[in-house]
Amino acid sequence: MSDNTNSEQFAQPQPAALRRAWTMRETVTLAIIGVVFAFLYLAWVQLWLVLQSVTGPLAMDVLMGFWFSGSMFAAYIIRKPMVAFTTAMLTVIVQILAGNPSGAILLLTGLVQGAGSEVPFALTRWKRYSTPVLMASGATTAVFSFIYTWFRFSYWELATGLVITMLVIRIISGVVLGGLLGRFLAEAVYKTGVTSGLAIDYAKRNTEA
Repeated sequence: MSDNTNSEQFAQPQPAALRRAWTMRETVTLAIIGVVFAFLYLAWVQLWLVLQSVTGPLAMDVLMGFWFSGSMFAAYIIRKPMVAFTTAMLTVIVQILAGNPSGAILLLTGLVQGAGSEVPFALTRWKRYSTPVLMASGATTAVFSFIYTWFRFSYWELATGLVITMLVIRIISGVVLGGLLGRFLAEAVYKTGVTSGLAIDYAKRNTEA
């Protein structure tokens, strides 16, 4: 009897949330996340402008990690290939449509940051979404974005010591405001129950079992 029960359990199909293909619900959820974080990012620009008047060029690096957090947030909840990258692209598209003064150049920004955020998840074959992996995602996004801004804003004209300081601060910001904050926000949303049936829900159940 026990063998039959076990056979029936193994024969049960894997939930859609645990398969590689995206479901309609996951697609809609990702779209909502993209819109919400796009407007949060726009609001964050105002804080950046204020801080920039006080700290100068370092302000961008101090606050940069928050502009990565949406990708880590979405990846932690949905846990499928290209979620982090797609979130980054969605947020910049919404920002452009909302009138961000940076305009279409944000598409390149999203492409670079999205690629950086996806690297650690891809290296784990999209099977691990632990805190260290999320922190690594924030760090790699910071490095990718720094290389991009190095060319865009001619960082080679700055003093070497300043450039190194900017890089270190941006990586720390990516880890804290990107990876850790993204996880914290996702955990907070999970506790509301709205993520029921998504990958994070199954992961939490298996952990508690």
